[in-house]
Amino acid sequence: MSKSLTHQQAMRYNRHIVLPKVDLDGQEALLNANICIIGIGGLGTAAATNLCASGVGSLTLIDHDTVEATNLPRQTLFSEQDVGTNKVEAAKARLSEINSDCDITVIAEPFSAPSSNQLSPVLKQAIERADVVLDCTDNTNSRDLINLLCFKLNTPLVSGAAIRFEGQLFVAIPGESRCYACLRTLFESPDLSCVEAGIFSPVVNIVGTYQAMLAMQVLMDFDNIPKNTLMTFDALSHEWRNWKLPKGVDCELCAC
Repeated sequence: MSKSLTHQQAMRYNRHIVLPKVDLDGQEALLNANICIIGIGGLGTAAATNLCASGVGSLTLIDHDTVEATNLPRQTLFSEQDVGTNKVEAAKARLSEINSDCDITVIAEPFSAPSSNQLSPVLKQAIERADVVLDCTDNTNSRDLINLLCFKLNTPLVSGAAIRFEGQLFVAIPGESRCYACLRTLFESPDLSCVEAGIFSPVVNIVGTYQAMLAMQVLMDFDNIPKNTLMTFDALSHEWRNWKLPKGVDCELCAC
């Protein structure tokens, strides 16, 4: 059964509700939503903070790593006291302080498997229950697996990435747009990680925040979601650019 906003919640989210594009229906769509965030690093912490504060009813956080001191410049949900603590547990504690109405489930497992059939049942169920999945991981194998599962389970996916001074975003909505694998056919995976190449901390927070915004707009059924489009951000030139996917990329997954 769908939940309705309480009077207290309606007052709390008033600045959203007065927006014609949001209104009560949009805020209640957030209240009844379950968003799964895979990867609680720079992207994931920025996205989770915004989604939790904005009134999303349920979040599922997936990550097996612990907080390190080198994470703190960009993973602003964590503090020095969290170093050595599992990321999802530390994130849940902080997010619960931001919004006690948000139901937060944590899964401290790596999101990887040779195939979707061998994925942990707990991880697969997390995607099955989700209304939107945010891919905030930093490796190609996880990204491919997340895309595969979202396509098979008909779950919208918002993918984000950031390295050096550059960020990118991609939205895939099964049945309405092409999938992330279509995009992957057009470029090779980078050989460098953020550890090797570096990352300018505001960039990863910008991209993670944008992922949260896109997820909220998907849930509220906005009519101008950037489908079939790679969005890129360059912090050195201060430019956003949109790149439309060409037709006929011959994707084996969604046959586009």
